[in-house]
Order: sequence, then C-alpha cells, then structure tokens
Amino acid sequence: MNLTSTKRGFTLIELLVVIAIIGILSSVVLASLNTARLKSRDARRVSDIKQLQIALALYSDSNSSAYPTTLAGLAPTYIGVVPTDPVGNAAYRYAALGTGASCTSYHLGATFEETTNQALTGDIDAAAGTICTGSSADFAGTDPIFDVKP
Repeated sequence: MNLTSTKRGFTLIELLVVIAIIGILSSVVLASLNTARLKSRDARRVSDIKQLQIALALYSDSNSSAYPTTLAGLAPTYIGVVPTDPVGNAAYRYAALGTGASCTSYHLGATFEETTNQALTGDIDAAAGTICTGSSADFAGTDPIFDVKP
C-alpha cells in the first residue's frame, strides 16, 4: 500500500493568505493613483492658465493694450475654446482690472487640489483689485489658488 498522497492543491489558509496579500497591494496602488490624479489635474490647471495668458496677450496686442471683461471674449479668435477646470467643468477665476470701461490689467486664477504643489510658491498671491465695468468681482489669490497677472 502506498502511503504518499497523490492529491495536489492549495489549502484554504494558503488561498486566504494570497487573497489578503493581493488586497493589501491593490489598496497601496490605488492610494498612489489618487495622488497621481490630483497632481495631473493641477498640472492641467497650470497649463490652462498659461494658455489663457497667451490668449489674453494676443487680445491685448490687437485691442490697444486693453483686456476683455470676460474670458468668453477670447474664443474663437485668440483661443479655440476657453478651457474649464478639470473637476466640475467650472470656469477659471478671471477679473478684468481697471477703472470704468478701461480694462488695463487682469487677475487670473485656479484653485489647486494639492495644497503642497510647488507651483503655488511661484505664483503672485495678489490681493483683490479694482475691476473695470462688466467684469466679475476680483478675488484674493492666497494659496491654494494659483494666480497670475500680466
């Protein structure tokens, strides 16, 4: 009689240990992906703000150094489509600054999700200024708002 068993396979305990290890590894990967998503959305915001700055400079060159009262005045001549925030599709913050109907400057900004983003150390953190007629209210550019001016 042969005393060695010919059955091969895994025990229930071995399977549960493997499933637990896979679960732990997947949770670590998902946590890393969420951080990467935050960083990528903030990088897109910086890129969008830079594109809007270029479009505003083109508008100013064509309009005797004046700026539009809203970002909608840029499309489609100076920028194909005015970009929106990647979360919620809200418009970026924009205020045309000046006196009366004369818009001689602007304040442009986006709210970051990651408050430790290095781009926040290089922005201007401007206080609210005087808006020109037809523009929306200005905003304080304190962090986590990434803001720029010309």
